[in-house]
Amino acid sequence: MSPARIRIVTSLPAGLDRIVVFVAAGAAPAVAALEPAFGRTARALAARRGWEGNLGQRREAGDPAGPSLEIAGLGSAPDSADPRLGVEIAAAVTRAAAAGARRLGIVLPRGLIGGDPAAVARLARHAALAGYRFVRYRERSGETAPVGEVLFAVPEGEEAGAWRTGQRTATAVAAAVAWTRDLANTPPNEATPAWMATQARALARRVGARATVLGPAQLRQRGMGGILAVGGGSAHPPRMVRLAWGSRGPRVAIVGKGVTFDSGGISIKPAAAMDEMKWDKCGACTALGILHAAAALALPVRLRLYLPLAENLLDGSAYRPGDIVRCANGKTVEILNTDAEGRLILADALAWAAAERPERLLEFSTLTGACAVALGQRTAGLFSPDDQLAGDLLAAATATGERLWRLPLWPEFLEEMRGAHADLRNSGGRWGGASTAAAFLSQFVGDLTSWAHLDIAGPAYVGGEDRSRRGATGYGVATAIHWLSEVASRERLRRRR
Repeated sequence: MSPARIRIVTSLPAGLDRIVVFVAAGAAPAVAALEPAFGRTARALAARRGWEGNLGQRREAGDPAGPSLEIAGLGSAPDSADPRLGVEIAAAVTRAAAAGARRLGIVLPRGLIGGDPAAVARLARHAALAGYRFVRYRERSGETAPVGEVLFAVPEGEEAGAWRTGQRTATAVAAAVAWTRDLANTPPNEATPAWMATQARALARRVGARATVLGPAQLRQRGMGGILAVGGGSAHPPRMVRLAWGSRGPRVAIVGKGVTFDSGGISIKPAAAMDEMKWDKCGACTALGILHAAAALALPVRLRLYLPLAENLLDGSAYRPGDIVRCANGKTVEILNTDAEGRLILADALAWAAAERPERLLEFSTLTGACAVALGQRTAGLFSPDDQLAGDLLAAATATGERLWRLPLWPEFLEEMRGAHADLRNSGGRWGGASTAAAFLSQFVGDLTSWAHLDIAGPAYVGGEDRSRRGATGYGVATAIHWLSEVASRERLRRRR
């Protein structure tokens, strides 16, 4: 489903179905962008007994001859960096859709953005994606139509310039996130490794990237024993995809884990919630979404994507606990648990990426349940030996409203991953599972120091029984695009000196 169109206007036009005016506690509604009649209605709603403008407080007035109008409280001293603001805007769009609105106007307090395009991009992205639903396999009868267009009324001046800049970013990122969600939500009977490779090729054609897809024969030639082992038990053979886009700017590698379905293999998972393992490909989907948005924004970077794609099933040819496999960089791995499969396919992809000498490398994967246990379902774990890179990624996550927290990558975690009969083992036991997994990955980046592993197991999707929220989130696309934009900007400044 396409995101809502975002428009920036200085005054709300006629023909809207609904207007929402956000009001800070103790302040009067900002009504300069409204027609006088709607301004009077907004002031009257705020003047009624009991209105305090608290966060989440709402009042509404209907108009048979025109759009309904709602005022929504933001609390005292609202801050555009508060993640709750984006949630409130998305909720307003959802309420508008439930009321049958197709065109929605939003008015925010003057000065809330303060000329920050990143804040604009974050808020506008929330509005654009509020109506997202994965409906490819559903009959449309009875579905609530989403809001098709959201207009933000912004006074002329510094804030208007920030809004126009941020709107461009939000539009590109929202489209990429929606597509990322569609890929991730596609069920495993359709989204096989070959299907994912086809989607990658199609994106490459659209954006002018060069695509290379390796099948089992080429994987064997390259010594990629990790991905061959993981994919060996499936009727759908593994693939390794490389996409190359951009001819100028910093060289950045993006690696994304693409386990299209993870049964756990011989170390089989419990049956409960195993259907959620279709989302074990979210890292690869995020990587593709990053390219989608980067190309739409024409970012001056040279991106190289590496997507290991495999299905972890079990039959007579499945890999076993006790096996020893050799990965692309020559390191051997003793298999203790076939459900620790993501690090094996990533080992081959990271080795390929590092061999091509990028300046920086980011890797996204739904790698460990341990990370979700540690940080919850809204926060990803960040592992990197590079303090500058880690700081930049944390700043980018804050700017985009995506939760990210740095976790340790100490030498003792690597000691837990030493093998008894091989260089490494693929499971370090119960304690510190997110960090031991990251330590394992560190053995496949060669001498590259500017790399980061983002364990997105928590925020990559929303599981459970709540059908209104269930599905992939597209986590990481917004953070990566903000970070890439900053990297490219610094590169331009450096070259001018």
